[in-house]
This record gives sequence, structure tokens and C-alpha cells, in this order.
Amino acid sequence: MSIPDDLFERADQLASRLGKSRSELYREALADYVARRDTGAVTAALNEVADGLATERHGFSAEAARRALARDEW
Repeated sequence: MSIPDDLFERADQLASRLGKSRSELYREALADYVARRDTGAVTAALNEVADGLATERHGFSAEAARRALARDEW
């Protein structure tokens, strides 16, 4: 099986426009294609983002609480 001429030409033009080699473009495209179909990888990536947001939010909440308590008289 080969790449149709029109798709090959479009990929070649895109690689040129992006300043990449054709091989680099194909490698990135294939990696993207595989990643999109690996549901475990997508879930892991989303979990990593969620964990990072939770950590940031916890830090923000702790700082906000500390400042609020510092303003109140006990």
C-alpha cells in the first residue's frame, strides 16, 4: 500500500511550510495517530493534568485560608 499522490503532495507542502523534513512530519503524525487511539495513554495524560490542577488548587486554597485567618482576631 502506498500514499496517494495528492496526500503525499499535501504532506510535503505542510512539512515545507513548518520547516520540517518529510520524515519528521510522518513520525509526528504517526505518533499522534497512535496516541489518539491508545485510550490508556489518554486517560493517564488526563489524570496527570487533573492531579497537577488539584495540587495547584490545594496550594491556592491553603494560602487563601492562611490569609483569611491572619486577618481575623482569635
